[in-house]
Amino acid sequence: MTNHLGDIQNSKAIIIFGANPAVNHPVGFKHFLKAKERNNALLIVVDPRFTRTAAKADIYVRIRPGTDIPFMYGMLHLILKHGWHDEEFIKNRVFGFDEVIKEAKKWDPKKVEDVTGVPASKLIQVTRAYASRKPGTLVWAMGLTQHSIGSSNTRMAPILQLSLGNMGVFGGGCNILRGHDNVQGATDMCCLSHSLPGYYGLSEGSWKYFAHNWGVDFDWLQKRFASPKWMTTKGFTLAKWWDGVTQEEPIYSSSPIRVLWVQGNGITSIAQQEKVKKALDKLDLLVIAEPFANEAAILTDKENDVYILPTASQFECEGSVTATNRSAQWRSKVVDPLYESKTDEEIMFEFAKKFGFYDEFVRGMMMGVKDGKAVKVKNTFKWPEDATREIARIIKTIGLTGWTPERLKKHQENWHMFDEVTLKGIGPMAGEYYGLPWPCWTEEHPGSPVLYNINIPAKEGGMGFRARFGTEYKGVNLLAGPAATIKGAKVEGGYPELTKDNIEKVLGIKLSPKEKEIMGKNWKVDLSGLIAKYALEAGVVPYGNAKARAYVWTFPDPIPKHREPLHTPRYDLAKIYPTYPDKKNQYRCDTKFISIQKTDWSKEFPINLVTGRLVMYSGAGLIERNSKYITQLEPEMFAHINPELAYKHGINDGDMMWIYSPDGAKIKVKAKFSYSVSPDRIFLPFHFAGIFEGKDLSDKYPEGLVPYAIGESANTVTNYGYDIITQIPETKAGLCRIEKA
Repeated sequence: MTNHLGDIQNSKAIIIFGANPAVNHPVGFKHFLKAKERNNALLIVVDPRFTRTAAKADIYVRIRPGTDIPFMYGMLHLILKHGWHDEEFIKNRVFGFDEVIKEAKKWDPKKVEDVTGVPASKLIQVTRAYASRKPGTLVWAMGLTQHSIGSSNTRMAPILQLSLGNMGVFGGGCNILRGHDNVQGATDMCCLSHSLPGYYGLSEGSWKYFAHNWGVDFDWLQKRFASPKWMTTKGFTLAKWWDGVTQEEPIYSSSPIRVLWVQGNGITSIAQQEKVKKALDKLDLLVIAEPFANEAAILTDKENDVYILPTASQFECEGSVTATNRSAQWRSKVVDPLYESKTDEEIMFEFAKKFGFYDEFVRGMMMGVKDGKAVKVKNTFKWPEDATREIARIIKTIGLTGWTPERLKKHQENWHMFDEVTLKGIGPMAGEYYGLPWPCWTEEHPGSPVLYNINIPAKEGGMGFRARFGTEYKGVNLLAGPAATIKGAKVEGGYPELTKDNIEKVLGIKLSPKEKEIMGKNWKVDLSGLIAKYALEAGVVPYGNAKARAYVWTFPDPIPKHREPLHTPRYDLAKIYPTYPDKKNQYRCDTKFISIQKTDWSKEFPINLVTGRLVMYSGAGLIERNSKYITQLEPEMFAHINPELAYKHGINDGDMMWIYSPDGAKIKVKAKFSYSVSPDRIFLPFHFAGIFEGKDLSDKYPEGLVPYAIGESANTVTNYGYDIITQIPETKAGLCRIEKA
């Protein structure tokens, strides 16, 4: 999220792709409504389904699932044709836009209409309205990401914003809405398989940096792996962990997965529950650490070696969470853990003790910095304050140095002293932004409420685009132009990432011998803090100032291109816009693309399958379905179906219906008539579990732990399909067939 929810009130136009904030973020949605009140902001919603957010829109666009890229190229086609683009911004701050122009020329309104189902007149209306109102913000969520081309979708949207000069400005930017209160924090701290905390890569140099900061020997750390090569190899993803067990497709690992530890994740939120079940059944050991009975333990037929560990809720623990806008919030403990439940960290500490690495596991919390080196400074630690200090000390890549527990607690205690639109503090909080949104470069830095804003000084959160890909590509300069100088900076225009070797030349300073001795090799590993200190004194930030890359030479598609979903209802278009070749060894397993798409699934499965959230539930619904009050609002699983489609299959409102996927799975749900979906698609909420392919699993819950609401999981019938870069599942562009139960 480049900006923040309050900043949306500064927008004069808001366009939403694949997000439903009125339901998914009902508190945050007030900022969208206030933008309409304050600025007469235009709200445009692009979605396959008429949502509660669409009900508040000035313009609603019903789009065919999986065709966001053609729609945005259609907008770019018109923007460029009519000269609505920001030529100066593109010239100084964007690399490779010429290639985007070539592709955009192909997508005239009639062609867009054929591919997306959006009338040409609607595309013209939307583009003219959005391009003529600045600043405009672009919002998305999982409706844009959960596709086999999700990574291209999330590049296309910023390119659209770049073309209009809507990046790095108040009221503009790309605002990506996270699903839960600490999804951003979990990502930042490496709850992923392809990076270390703070997005440090898996290179040996990164591991050595962390080993030093954790106070452990690198060789000891390396020996925790089956062999050195696995230390620098991406692991299995959450989306396809099951393949590491079942080995339905070839895997590339030291061994198959034999044990699964689930902590803080609703397993029914994973696509293709049939494959998940097969993997759960085959495991040697399954451990569930949750406040409630996670349905992973219910779905499996395993009768032994399944353990449920009761964990504490958020009210029984303390620490920081990171909001969708990169702001940290300190959360205080309300009560001690009830009964025999333990907090997450206690469980992890006990695990480390049992397996003999507790001292190494906690040593990082007893470390500090002296003369640019990490050294042990005490013999005990206090949780969670010292864990917070450990994070602040190590994570330079996204600028968490300023996130000390003292500062975060002070923000919590004085939250009422911050403006909701600007995040600026008053009184004792003056000079800081609420939650110190990262990057927060030093313990004095106020945080950065709007990324890439060169119109405010670096000491107030200003910066250019990060210079992370070198200074040139094929002889073309990648650094920002002279007009992209950060306000008040001593360095004009673009400049490279700061290192020990170039800082004197770039900033025009002279380091003392002592400073050269203790300074880190580059800004990402500089424990001395000198690089950040001198950068801010010069009015710049440590990571450089470059052009945003519209053209990414390291990606399968250097510029975003439309590729039909693997299970497309338009098989004629799959021949024109085919998906990728099958990919070997993607996160330790093979992933199918073209071998799936070569079949015309639409002959037998002609209906688009759309999934989403209900306002009273979150994620897999594990918490809410255990509330007798919340479940009264929506007590059973259902499918929204257009009456025209229902009558075609002899289904009446309230009837039970079967939904079948191309993968051979099926679910039995209640039909609810709704005109929110067109006759070619149905909608399923994804919060239910406890019934599997028509079979009630209530008897498999521990005594007294059956939720007040159970139902089929929508993810039993979500189709096979994964993103080419991230392997996120393609749950938003699948197919199905239906029949009356």
